[in-house]
Amino acid sequence: MQEKSNDSAETHVTKVRKVRVDAERAGQRIDNFLRNELPGVPKGRVYRLLRRGEVRVNGGRVRAEYKLLEGDEVRVPPARIRTAGAPPPDNKARSLLEHVLYEDKRLLVIDKPTGLAVHGGSGIAYGAVELLRHARPDLKELSLVHRLDRGTSGCLVLAKRRSALRELHELFREGQVEKNYLALVVGDWQYGEQLIDVPLQVENRRGGERHVIVSENGKTAQTLVSLSRTYGIYSLLRCSPATGRTHQIRVHLQHTGHPIVGDERYGDLAQQRTFPRLMLHAQEISFRLPSGVRMSVQAPVPDSFQTGHDRASRFLA
Repeated sequence: MQEKSNDSAETHVTKVRKVRVDAERAGQRIDNFLRNELPGVPKGRVYRLLRRGEVRVNGGRVRAEYKLLEGDEVRVPPARIRTAGAPPPDNKARSLLEHVLYEDKRLLVIDKPTGLAVHGGSGIAYGAVELLRHARPDLKELSLVHRLDRGTSGCLVLAKRRSALRELHELFREGQVEKNYLALVVGDWQYGEQLIDVPLQVENRRGGERHVIVSENGKTAQTLVSLSRTYGIYSLLRCSPATGRTHQIRVHLQHTGHPIVGDERYGDLAQQRTFPRLMLHAQEISFRLPSGVRMSVQAPVPDSFQTGHDRASRFLA
């Protein structure tokens, strides 16, 4: 189980600073830049600082989506930040190193276990990023290229350098990254191969918890789904999201009437007691490196996923 953060951790107020953007940090959005400069400050507070004009770039106000240029001077306002708490447990940090699938000078790909958040925050003491930085002090600049839900296992890409982070973010924005998931869902899938093209909108519930709904006012979201195998009242699907919206696969499959087994937020409550986890696994991710080399990394199906897979097999006719 993921450990909770220590709410009694001390805080201190930082002073006004002016930071010059170097080539390595150029291209980064100002909101992400501030979250690195003001660790522990909630995301909502960062956006309030921007809206109020307390953050200035070259003396002027900017929006959250502004991308920094080399040479920009950023005024970082004073803020109350949380003092770093206790480091993650050594054994868990070392254990995550065993999940490294690929590494070079610029990238790191791990097979994220189910139940592990990608990063700490919102009451979570640490996630994959913090564990890796603790296990490998040379990875202080390690950053997430994309995200996986806490319950989802599988391929997670991280950048070791800012330049790699910018390049990969661009590939994601341009739809040049191919992602393939396995999802065990409730019901007998009868649609063959289908492109689910349904817009999604994020809603914030009490406490900042994100919840996604199908809405005409939402953002475009597309997922290609095909059947791998049926198990009577369950189906194993292959899912390839063309876009990367929050909870996209989970909400799209719920919308078709086939929620993912073990999904506490969008699934059937009765199924949660039958299966050990959220039955969603990021099995493969592929993209072309700037060198022109096509890179493809696969994560083996974990035992916890296989356990649920075996339980579904009992329902075969």
